[in-house]
Amino acid sequence: MVPSPHTQPSAAPAHVGPPTVLFVGARDAATSQMAAALLATHAAGRVHALSAGSAPAVRVDPAAVAAMAEVGIDLTTRFPKPLTADAVLVSDVVVTLGGAQPCPVLPGTRYLAWPVEDPSSRDVAGVRPVRDELDRRVRGLLTELG
Repeated sequence: MVPSPHTQPSAAPAHVGPPTVLFVGARDAATSQMAAALLATHAAGRVHALSAGSAPAVRVDPAAVAAMAEVGIDLTTRFPKPLTADAVLVSDVVVTLGGAQPCPVLPGTRYLAWPVEDPSSRDVAGVRPVRDELDRRVRGLLTELG
């Protein structure tokens, strides 16, 4: 009996180019935005960084924007994006942050959960420790990715 092509799991497309990391926050307004920007900055093109939220906010948290500006990273043109299956599909690594909802699990994708506090509704002083923790974790991930 020949299996039907309609019942076969679809294979992930062959990966070409730098790896892609998707950071998923609950609202894609602070931690996921900061992590993606930190990775993009430190990777300098060696890794693609994406962010998304399970329930995206209307805008990136102003305190997160200010905290990142302190380290020379501009978030003013970023905006929260919804988590989609396509974003997960193109990602080699998916990192859920804090209280983000779980993502669709796809074969061949590495999943990490970082228990980082959500700094929403904090002032810049309250965001700095979260930014610094994300920076430490992002640098470690970048080292692992090569």
